[in-house]
Amino acid sequence: MRDWAGRILCALIVGSMGVAVQAITITDDRGVQVSLAQPPQRIVSLFPALTEAVCQLGQCHRLVGVDKDSNFPLQVGALPKVGGGLEPSLEAVMALQPDLVLVASSTRGASRLQALGMPVAAMQPRTHADIRRMLERLGVLLQVPPQTGALRLWEKIERELESAAQSVPAALRGLRVYVEVDQGPYAASESSFIGETLKRLGLVNVVPANLGDYPKINPEFVVRSDPDLIVISHRQAAAIAARPGWSRMRAVRKQAICALRPEQADLLMRAGPRLGEAAQLMVQCLSDKQAQGGQP
Repeated sequence: MRDWAGRILCALIVGSMGVAVQAITITDDRGVQVSLAQPPQRIVSLFPALTEAVCQLGQCHRLVGVDKDSNFPLQVGALPKVGGGLEPSLEAVMALQPDLVLVASSTRGASRLQALGMPVAAMQPRTHADIRRMLERLGVLLQVPPQTGALRLWEKIERELESAAQSVPAALRGLRVYVEVDQGPYAASESSFIGETLKRLGLVNVVPANLGDYPKINPEFVVRSDPDLIVISHRQAAAIAARPGWSRMRAVRKQAICALRPEQADLLMRAGPRLGEAAQLMVQCLSDKQAQGGQP
């Protein structure tokens, strides 16, 4: 019998003996109630932000497998990979005998994992408030006291966000920014958590909230917006001037471009516990461009 099935059986036996068992229960982002008989000890995470959150709560040792994109902190690199977060290998997940599977709300196969008897919790934060709720829910599932877990971690994130906001030079507040998150191009709008971070730093996102969190953008829209600063992957930045009309934009003319290395893109674009560090990354980019004379 699989370990996770054995643990469930033990819990049922204890309950039948008249011993009160307090279930651990949360409601996840699907609106589904997730109940565990005891704190999970074998966790598979299929979403990088959730992987990072488990580790930031001091529980990395409970992870037994992750998706192929989970790469932080470094120790998760040694864990078995079970495929992509959206379409994981169900067989690989089952082979790890988890007593909890953490997934994004958009993960396909979550219902199938549940049908196979595995507890599944789905969380996919889209705002700063969602990130805080994610940490709180994980804290409950992992039975980490708030004072040493979610509450303490969120207070640290808030201090980092405030410190980053205060360090933005006054001359750069109100700077108009375009953040490209993927080819297409797809951009982060005002309503995304990245947009919230920009606002917290006193910056202006040129992509409005009414287009959705991460809309596919007509390149001509960016040309018309003429942002002061462009944030983009290092790979895409190399050919940015070749995009029709983009060479006319002030950010391109002045080389006010934050070209993110892969690890920096992960930091900025994951809605997880490194939110404060992501804000500090943006401030560092602003400072570098100011020093290089690339600011507007």
